[in-house]
Amino acid sequence: MDDAIRYLTRPDGARLAWRAIKGAGPTVVWLGGFRSEMAATKADALAAWAKAAGHGFLRFDYFGHGVSDGDFRAGTISRWRDDALALLDELVEGPAVLCGSSMGGWLACLAAIARPERVKAMVLIAPAADFTEKLMGPELSDEARAALAADGVWMRPSAYGDPYPITQALFDDGARWSILPGPVPIEVPVRVLQGGADPDVPWTHALELANELKSPDVVFTLIKDGDHRLSRPQDIARLIAAVEELVA
Repeated sequence: MDDAIRYLTRPDGARLAWRAIKGAGPTVVWLGGFRSEMAATKADALAAWAKAAGHGFLRFDYFGHGVSDGDFRAGTISRWRDDALALLDELVEGPAVLCGSSMGGWLACLAAIARPERVKAMVLIAPAADFTEKLMGPELSDEARAALAADGVWMRPSAYGDPYPITQALFDDGARWSILPGPVPIEVPVRVLQGGADPDVPWTHALELANELKSPDVVFTLIKDGDHRLSRPQDIARLIAAVEELVA
């Protein structure tokens, strides 16, 4: 495949945008973060690596993200998990290496639990497992809680751009998919890359996930001065090295 944007139509008619590179070995599947999109820095870097190395690579936009259909406010962990499983089931032949960033790390875990026979290994970048309940929820102000109770939605300020909507439905649904405390029934090799200066996912939270994975082959890399995005050249090099190790 030539990495052009294509669409997969879901049962409700919503179209999910995806791009793929055909290549040898297990397919690397990129699962982006909350409000991210498949044209982001790390995904682009992995696509360039896949082209050069001759490996298969798939990336996509969740419902309500990027160029996929849907209203972001209507998105939930259930919906985005189903998106990931649909792409894995319909577009990936053979084993996959799941590469998840932030929320994508949580969704990668949920996909691996649902399809253990399909997933060969995982790379998790600042994995935000249970972020609705364990990271975002405890930080809600009285004003935010009042808005959620009254309107079902709160406009959350962002250090990365304009405020964005957080719904009560997202919190309610996220609690259904909690995986911490574990054990987390994932037994494949896992590499975790985590920034020590991450303001969104504390390194202790990512380490808890790493410790709760049942796999004996888990390597946790703390990048002491790394932020949440881990998109600097040296961070990208670590990401590609981790993926290369696991597709070998």
